[in-house]
Amino acid sequence: MKYFLTGATGFVGKRLAQMLKERGHEVVAVVRSPDKADDLKAIGVSLVKGDVAEKESMRQAMQGCDGVFHVAAWYKLGQRDKTPGWKTNVEGTLNVLELVRELNIPKCVYTSTLAINSDTHGAIRDETFRFTGRHISEYDRTKAAAHEIADQFIKEGLPLVILMPGLIYGPGGTSLSDEAFRLYLKKQLPVIPARSAYSWAHVDDIAGMHITAMEKAASGSTYSIAGPCHTMIEAYQMAYEITGIRKPIAVPTFLTRSFSLLAGLVEIIIPMPELYTSETLGIQGSTYLGDNSKAKRELGYNPRP
Repeated sequence: MKYFLTGATGFVGKRLAQMLKERGHEVVAVVRSPDKADDLKAIGVSLVKGDVAEKESMRQAMQGCDGVFHVAAWYKLGQRDKTPGWKTNVEGTLNVLELVRELNIPKCVYTSTLAINSDTHGAIRDETFRFTGRHISEYDRTKAAAHEIADQFIKEGLPLVILMPGLIYGPGGTSLSDEAFRLYLKKQLPVIPARSAYSWAHVDDIAGMHITAMEKAASGSTYSIAGPCHTMIEAYQMAYEITGIRKPIAVPTFLTRSFSLLAGLVEIIIPMPELYTSETLGIQGSTYLGDNSKAKRELGYNPRP
């Protein structure tokens, strides 16, 4: 099959491109800087210069493809300039899905996120849940807006499947949670939020489910492909058992939120490191939890522990 892929230089997208090539598929990837994607070119991915925020840059390359994987997203916390979030996550999703419709692409798989629900306050939410509160980060807000766009396209008959992963980890991870583990290994992570909890999934399981969704999922369906649920304390207990490195001290939510308010005052004057901005500290103590039973039941999802 011939597949069009956005986000191929990202954490999940790159692994997805590798898996598709390993299975003998042709992959066409839109990238902003082809000269910086030599690793993709080396495995036979066809690179096209473009951007999801520029609709016409994708049209010719998408023409004639058997399916589209829309994985590209702006995933940042603590950025002063948040305008790329709306441009990439919302306008980019609208552009991709409009092209899927205009070019009569047989099927599209869109990567949403559990973060559209923001803090679940300890509850494990399934695909039927609809969040109506105030989002706690720009990433959450813009991905929620993009998810609404995808839902509307489904209502209008677009052959689309929506996937909602939670926290994704694995070799080469690029999120702040990955950076926190690297600091831990250097013995430079003194504290962690006591209440934080996530649904942890390995990147290979997430990428693999994208292919399964393209091949087996019914158009118009939505699946939470979250991994097992664990608190941050449990995660670092596992890390301690593996490495023997002392666990960070777990601090209550009110302390991290207090630090967030303080950081908000400081960052007016000077830039703060991403891990210590008001936005990043403000989400500490939150839970992002999802129920993957539907994906297990209907698609055979079996994420590793």
